[in-house]
Amino acid sequence: MTKLLEWLLGASLLGAAWAVVCFDLLDLRLPQAYRDVAWPMPVYLLVSFGCFSLATVGYRVATFNDCDEAARELTEQIKEAKEDLRKRGLKM
Repeated sequence: MTKLLEWLLGASLLGAAWAVVCFDLLDLRLPQAYRDVAWPMPVYLLVSFGCFSLATVGYRVATFNDCDEAARELTEQIKEAKEDLRKRGLKM
């Protein structure tokens, strides 16, 4: 099962549980307080997911490692490519 299908399955299960609680589809006779809490739950989950995503991206940007060796290697390859192009007659 792919990750997309796993997420869609989880979202559909949460959506089904939310619909059962909010619209009392199975005639569970839940207290009104449960429905009052469940009704705005998708918005809370969306805001929580956004906060988590922002925190994750911020953390990964803050802890991103510099690749000094790869930068030196890339600079050397650029110099070699420029020299090769000069030898072939390209004017820069």
